[in-house]
Amino acid sequence: MSAFTVRAGLTPRFTSPPIGTGAEEIVTEEAAVGAPDSQNDAFTSVVKEGDLVGQGAAVARSRNSTDICLVAPIAGRVARVTELPGHKLQEILLFREVDGGVRTHDLTEADSESGLRRLMQGAGLWPLLRRRPFGGMPDHAETPAAIVVMAVDTRPFAPDPIQALCGREEAISRGLAALLTLTEGPVFVCRPDNRAFPWLGDSNDRLRAVQSGSRHPQGSAGIRIHQAFPAGLEAPVWDIHAEDVAALGELLSTGQMPMMRLVHIAGEALRDARSIRTHPGADLRQLTQRIVAPGPHVVMSGSPLDGHRSHWLRHRDRQVTVLRRETDAARRPHWLLSALTRSASVRPAIPTAALSQAFGAALPATPFIRALGAGDDETAMKLGILSLLEEDVALADYVLSETGQVASQLRAMLDRIQSEYAA
Repeated sequence: MSAFTVRAGLTPRFTSPPIGTGAEEIVTEEAAVGAPDSQNDAFTSVVKEGDLVGQGAAVARSRNSTDICLVAPIAGRVARVTELPGHKLQEILLFREVDGGVRTHDLTEADSESGLRRLMQGAGLWPLLRRRPFGGMPDHAETPAAIVVMAVDTRPFAPDPIQALCGREEAISRGLAALLTLTEGPVFVCRPDNRAFPWLGDSNDRLRAVQSGSRHPQGSAGIRIHQAFPAGLEAPVWDIHAEDVAALGELLSTGQMPMMRLVHIAGEALRDARSIRTHPGADLRQLTQRIVAPGPHVVMSGSPLDGHRSHWLRHRDRQVTVLRRETDAARRPHWLLSALTRSASVRPAIPTAALSQAFGAALPATPFIRALGAGDDETAMKLGILSLLEEDVALADYVLSETGQVASQLRAMLDRIQSEYAA
């Protein structure tokens, strides 16, 4: 085992009622399956309105590889299929019906590398993998140089992945062993500092522990990848949440894909914050309707740093954040004040200790920000941009407040590098 000890980072403060210790299980009456965030792939629905589908049954397939499926998070009836131009899937809405049952997958070839890939792609696990550089899920035949398993999350109000793994030691061990067959490189398990994990045995020298601190962004996958095994154009690195690895282990044991995950509901606009177990695509209105304080509010899937306004729990998210919404009059300054204080061009970021800590001291903040602002792809690649995605730099935008445009600049540069590399 090898371990990396890093104690840098920040602890951003957001207001929320205390989160309880219990974890009520909630299956919402409505759920949605949306196309994952992938710039180079589109999905096509394989169901139509009125169809009854079982939990874990395929409802859409990738156009690039029909083996990659999106599956139903609950048993239910298809209420609506929404498509974008070109018949690209946008969303499939399901109404819960327990009569749909649960899909059981064939495990006869799961002990081989190719069979494991087909099982993960058909059971809906493949979109839970995320590749670096550039983001999105991996190509169906891609072999990663390394895989990083995130058993730590330092975002504000994030649930502890270790809590989600309690009682699932055999499943996580089985899932880690399966991941080792997908790569010839190492599998890193990022864990909180100084915690013992019996399922991290010493039987395979390719299974390595990475120690993480408690401050953000120490529990960010991009920061951990940059320090443990930097991603490259010819050396993609995948990351996956530890709870999803346990789900893989249970899938390999039972043939059924577990859908429930540990989720925290927190935020300043709540009367009561909760820890629950629910499924991807859960209806956020149902999850929050009885605990929201009176007044206008915004419901986000994700953390207060990198969440997105949404009606449904996004497929990789394990947080729901509810914030107060300012009225238009309070949010919009007078036009003369805007003219005097806002620039039409991007304002330069002022180097501070907080900005350096926002990158976890994993890379030099000032040269990196300068390279992003100047569009210097070569310098940014040398400094580690290929290991990062928008969520990894969300804390930097928070530190910079209204002047922060690090995430948008990073995405623009990654898209440019990807287009030039693909050409």
